[in-house]
This record gives sequence, C-alpha cells and structure tokens, in this order.
Amino acid sequence: MNTNVEAYFANLKQWKPELEMLRNIVLDCGMVEEFKWRGPCYSYNNSNSIIIGGFKDNFVISFLKGVFLRDDHKLLQKPGDNSQTSRIIRFTEASQVLELEPIIKTYIYEAIEVEKAGMKLDPATKPALEQIPEFDKFIAENAEFKAAFEGLTPGRQRAYNMHFASAKQSETRTSRILAVVPRVMKGKGPNDCICGLSKRMPNCDGSHKMLKEA
Repeated sequence: MNTNVEAYFANLKQWKPELEMLRNIVLDCGMVEEFKWRGPCYSYNNSNSIIIGGFKDNFVISFLKGVFLRDDHKLLQKPGDNSQTSRIIRFTEASQVLELEPIIKTYIYEAIEVEKAGMKLDPATKPALEQIPEFDKFIAENAEFKAAFEGLTPGRQRAYNMHFASAKQSETRTSRILAVVPRVMKGKGPNDCICGLSKRMPNCDGSHKMLKEA
C-alpha cells in the first residue's frame, strides 16, 4: 500500500469506507498502488490501468482502457460524452460493491490482460478533431498562432476546441478564442499553470490567486 494513498484515505471526508472496499478489491487482484491525479491509481507493468474516486453523489472505479473490456454484465459507462478509452462503474452505496465484488474482480483481471497485450486505441479510429468556423477563420488569419496551436498535444487541442464549441453564440466563441491566445502562444493547455507557482505542475492548482491578492 502506498503511503500517499494512506494519507488520502486518512483525510477523506466522503465515501471513505466504500472506496476502501474498492481499494482492497483492486489490491487483492495484484495491482500496484500509486498516487496520481490527486487520488489512488493502480497499475500493471508500469502502465496506469485503474483509478478509484468519489464525487458528491456517487463513487466509481474507472478502467482507463475500459473500451477494450468485454463488459459481459453491461456495467461500464462512459464518464463523459468525449471519453474514448476510459469506462467507469458507478456506485451509490456499499452494498452494490459487495454484491458485485466477484464481477469487479473479473473486470480487473481482464484489464490486466489488456495491459499484458499492450492494447491501445488505434489513432485511425479516433474521432476527427472538429473545429468551429470562428476558429478556422482565426487560425487562417494568424499563422503564428496556428503554428503554436498545432504544436500543442492532441489532448490540449481537443480541450480548447470543446471550450470554444460549448458557447452558443458566435460572439462568445470568438471572445473565448481571443482570450486564450496568450496561453496558447506559451504552449499551454487550458488547465496548465502559467504563473509558475503550482505545486502540481504542469496543472494549475489555483496558486495564481495569490498574485491577485498580493
């Protein structure tokens, strides 16, 4: 068991017994416990495979390559509309974990086999990155920005596009594009730290607020 994870559970305010149940199930299957993304993460052969965590109304076990699992019991869900490989099982009470424990272990062992096989999502099967007309127009007129944007990782590019596209009005979409220009020119994604104070680099942890208060 990982000492950072021990500290995580010691300070947990919600779903503590339930998540400890999931933790014990995963460890019983021989996974290696680590602390990543501010929570318990479990790997096999140094490859991240499973995450457990809690939310306001539920707690989950997340299979990072769940798209490759057979899901014979139809338990897996997409955590979000744009999720490509990860799949979760969502719970609202401990009795569900107890009832499903043998099945959860089956899924975990299958996830281990996925890691052994080195399975990855074929880039050719990934949905094309769709850009809104306002953004297409902007990059066509700003070659330097276009080069900076194309230098970002695909994940960062997709996050920006989702941010732009979520605005209903064209004027709002345009203002969002203009607002991120300095960030993109620095090679930063929408959730990256740009002040240099974050303790969770490259992610922002809100430390920039201290600059405003100073």
